[in-house]
Amino acid sequence: MDLTQSANTPVARRALYPGSFDPVTNGHLDIIVRAARLYEQVYVAVFVNPSKPGLFTMDERMEMLAEVTDELPNVAVSSFKGLTVDFCRQHEVGVIVKGVRAVSDFDYEQQMAQMNYGLAGVETLFMPTNPLYSFLSSSLVKDVAKWGGDIDEHVPGPVATRLVARLRDA
Repeated sequence: MDLTQSANTPVARRALYPGSFDPVTNGHLDIIVRAARLYEQVYVAVFVNPSKPGLFTMDERMEMLAEVTDELPNVAVSSFKGLTVDFCRQHEVGVIVKGVRAVSDFDYEQQMAQMNYGLAGVETLFMPTNPLYSFLSSSLVKDVAKWGGDIDEHVPGPVATRLVARLRDA
């Protein structure tokens, strides 16, 4: 086994946290903060997912992410359409960070991690979700907000304001 780093393998000083973030939750924010402690640069990229029509536009999601990560100087918000590994190549990212809530998340994410490694030598860091957020998803938050439930503990304040307004106007 060759223990030296391949010339084609990106250095792991930069990490990517991809997602649809529709909207960003406190669970997402927790992963971003923890990743920012581990890496010199963390890209939070809103990926276009044609199979998931969004409540918020790509620009709105990026605005919300930028607002709630404003105090993290090593976090950059971006967007991307295409293969995750292509984003990694373009930005010299060596690690993809994925929050894992349950075994069902891991099963899916492991397949993606193995494909990304096979395609580009990009590693994946599986970060267990903080138990406070283990049940939390953007879909669940949208459902609770749609029926008038209190979402203040589940999303950052500016996101809650936008989400309630969007659902009220819908």
